[in-house]
Amino acid sequence: MADQRAQSGEDRQWAGIPVIRWDEPPEGPVLVLLDQRRLPAEEVEFVCTDAPALVEAIRTLAVRGAPLLGIAGAYGVALAAVRGFDVEEAAAALAEARPTAVNLAVGVRRALAAFRAALADGGGQERAAAAALDAARRLHREDAEGSARMARHGLALLDELLPGGGHRVLTHCNSGALVSGGEGTAFAVALAAHRAGRLRRLWVDETRPLLQGARLTAYEAARNGMAYTLLTDNAAGSLFAAGEVDAVLVGADRIAADGSVANKVGSYPLAVLAKYHHVPFIVVAPVTTVDPATPDGASIEVEQRPGYEVTEFIAPRVPMAGAEAGGGIPVAPLGTQAFNPAFDVTPPELVTAIVTETGVVSPVTAEALAVLCDRSRQVTI
Repeated sequence: MADQRAQSGEDRQWAGIPVIRWDEPPEGPVLVLLDQRRLPAEEVEFVCTDAPALVEAIRTLAVRGAPLLGIAGAYGVALAAVRGFDVEEAAAALAEARPTAVNLAVGVRRALAAFRAALADGGGQERAAAAALDAARRLHREDAEGSARMARHGLALLDELLPGGGHRVLTHCNSGALVSGGEGTAFAVALAAHRAGRLRRLWVDETRPLLQGARLTAYEAARNGMAYTLLTDNAAGSLFAAGEVDAVLVGADRIAADGSVANKVGSYPLAVLAKYHHVPFIVVAPVTTVDPATPDGASIEVEQRPGYEVTEFIAPRVPMAGAEAGGGIPVAPLGTQAFNPAFDVTPPELVTAIVTETGVVSPVTAEALAVLCDRSRQVTI
């Protein structure tokens, strides 16, 4: 079950907007999300009281972004446990809610492992639920800390590749505080450059068909006082040709063992453009986004979204539910078939570097990624 709550004027301050939070009102524990479907028109909270409500929120993009999905998945397991629902069933549904984003399953497994371990130790349902919630909260904190480290590593890399400052950075989709327990992934790097006085311009792809760049990245850039310009996705080539792009910064939803990167559809064309124009193409993502079990790009399952997202223009205030028509404005003839993959895959030879919280991989190779993941596991232990 879910309900929606408009935030008060005080809560609307940017620094105070909780993208995701655990709350315990008198009627019982809930998971509260900033409903990203309603941005930038409204800042409204979406309250989940059970795992099915969270699954629906994930599928309809009320909550989105690889790192945040991992956090949401972990909290979802805890929510099922605390409220006495079937934890195994909830975990399975959550992990499958969006197939490409590997962090979602990682977060679910982490909280589920804590729950199972507590049960195995004879702690009972209450202690097992508390263990799952503790695991979710630790993941939340770790993601925030990792976001800060990615920002530092990414800015150092930008300064190394582009000495002199005045960076003109192009980004795609949304990779800021709305996808993270902290300030984000790729956007956090651009924000760090802005704060250091070294960001000349942030170019923001609108990101069709759901306009995450126009609705969400522009929203975050404006809130942070950054110099930014919005462009249609198909205008990026003109920017490159005019020499107006110094680097491309994107996030990732899954990175295969060979370094292939699945990110919001439209990222691969940017990588091709960047390669042709000798512009660095930089991926920023936590180590949990690297999936050693996926050997290469061809093995990445790419989520296919409903066709109405392409054939209709859906206003931010209109929730999108399931596979039904979105209730938007038709922009194509009735019955038009639409190809609507949520992601595309960029091969490693087009990626200049992958920036993580534990360091930078460049050039991007399977061997270098394996070393990075091994080092990350040692640090975690």
